[in-house]
Amino acid sequence: MRRPYDSLHSFLTVFRREWLRMCSRPIYFYCIIVAPLVCLLFFTSLMKEGLPSRLPVAVVDLDRSATSRNAIRTFASMQQVGAPLECSSFSEARDALQQGQVYGILLIPAHFAEDLQAFRQPKLSYYTSYTYLIPGSLLYSNMRKLTELISGAALRSQLRARGATEDQVLGYVQPIVIESHALFNPSLNYSIYLTNLLLPGVLMLLISIMTVYVVGSEVKENTARFWLERGNHSILLSLTAKLLPYTLVFFVIGMACDVYLYLILDYPCHCGMPAVLFLTLCMVLAAQGLGLLFFALVPTLRMALSLTCLWGVVSFSICGMSFPYAAMSAPIKALSHLFPLRYYYLVYVARLLDGHSFLTAWEGYLGLFAFMLLPLLFLLRLKRELIHTDYIP
Repeated sequence: MRRPYDSLHSFLTVFRREWLRMCSRPIYFYCIIVAPLVCLLFFTSLMKEGLPSRLPVAVVDLDRSATSRNAIRTFASMQQVGAPLECSSFSEARDALQQGQVYGILLIPAHFAEDLQAFRQPKLSYYTSYTYLIPGSLLYSNMRKLTELISGAALRSQLRARGATEDQVLGYVQPIVIESHALFNPSLNYSIYLTNLLLPGVLMLLISIMTVYVVGSEVKENTARFWLERGNHSILLSLTAKLLPYTLVFFVIGMACDVYLYLILDYPCHCGMPAVLFLTLCMVLAAQGLGLLFFALVPTLRMALSLTCLWGVVSFSICGMSFPYAAMSAPIKALSHLFPLRYYYLVYVARLLDGHSFLTAWEGYLGLFAFMLLPLLFLLRLKRELIHTDYIP
């Protein structure tokens, strides 16, 4: 029977040993501190403007009238549109689009102003490259807006010429007034939409990889039995003491990311910082549980690392952030629940963005807790592998 003093002494011995290992190897410093902070600065600086602006676009003006020039000036004044590249022919503009110099083409046909004044429905053509989805979508939206503005201006001039009042003109030009309200991300900031999931996803991937590495390196260096002896031959005590330094450091890194995102950059957060920090702690523990689970199932360092990397990369596509969960097929929906980032996303949307209560996000928290506890089912298998496996280079 182990005495409490022996267990505490063994815990502190393993904890001190792992802390010294972590501080003495540069790879730990780069993976635990440098990589997360570099990702934080990279993602937040990459999308610091919120939306892409001044996108290059080509304009082919075959009309060369005052109306067409005014349309081009209006188009160039839009936030997402850069200074237009004026081309003399459509072939020239198409070559620029194919070479990646522009993301879209606005083609104004000959006799555009004359046909517009005569209400002969001139065709204003625009081409967007959806090879680049976001620039193509933004330019398409701006070109549609330009078409509506030109149509409205032509109709207003015609009605005024017939003696209509301003109220009558507005009734014809805009019979239905649209009120659009963007909820939870009113500025349509891509950084708020992407960084809040990309950064935790990368952090979870790093945590899982480091968990596999720190446990697997004991097997690789043939020190697993020595580690378990220092842990009083208790696999639960040995693992807890070994992983606790990484839990603390990754949690501090996560706290720094939260402070930077929600207090300095003022990203939307409708649940308060304590709830954010609790979610970060759950994320760290769930990621460690995932890494430990993979190594327990595949107790080979190389294979476990490969499986962890594959699982982490796929999670970005299947968690519901990039492709909506409701549009997934039934098998993919079922598969998505095997990724902890999916549950983090559910809690993030329910708590941080929507501001709902803890109970509303119970499914997400339950999923994260499940990943924390799943490795407990395989502790005996892991202990057996640690004792009996000898690494052969």
